[in-house]
Amino acid sequence: MASTTAPVVRTTERSEALRAAGIALLLGLGLVFLTGFAYPEFIHNAAHDTRHGLSFPCH
Repeated sequence: MASTTAPVVRTTERSEALRAAGIALLLGLGLVFLTGFAYPEFIHNAAHDTRHGLSFPCH
């Protein structure tokens, strides 16, 4: 008697992995395009504040 649950589990894991990869891709592309079209001063200020907030010297 063969078990039929193993292929279903693999398919579910694969679809979850593909969904996670798709979400990561959309978030990554969103970040690239948002920073690509933002004003340079805005990006600099955000990075500058983040460095200070993490106690990382930047001057």
